Amino acid sequence: MNADYLEESLFRELEERLLQPDVRKSAKDIMDLLADEFIEFGSSGRVFNKQQIIESLQNESIQPLTQRLITEFKTLVLATGVVLVTYRIVRNISGKQPVHSLRSSIWKLNNDQWKMIFHQGTLVRKSSVQYDE
Repeated sequence: MNADYLEESLFRELEERLLQPDVRKSAKDIMDLLADEFIEFGSSGRVFNKQQIIESLQNESIQPLTQRLITEFKTLVLATGVVLVTYRIVRNISGKQPVHSLRSSIWKLNNDQWKMIFHQGTLVRKSSVQYDE
């Protein structure tokens, strides 16, 4: 079952927060958004836990004039208080080829606060992905 429009806009806002440079640099903001049991399968093929993500974001260099465009954003309720979010993101860095990736996240309601418990990013070529409806 798809989440309703209000829920979908909430999850899009949460995902977009995690893309904002000021949020990414704030250990407190990241701690508030990620569950303690958080795991990420990175586009590099590496697996990260919450603490590793916080540390790596503290050292992340901010690319000048980077734009991130989210498309094909969808939500799916997996169970009460558990939502799967999927989308495509295109990252445009000034003077470079755009980078396309597919993203998926699982959000869990924990003490009346949504926390991300899982995230995966998969690099793709622009034309290589088509969704079957």
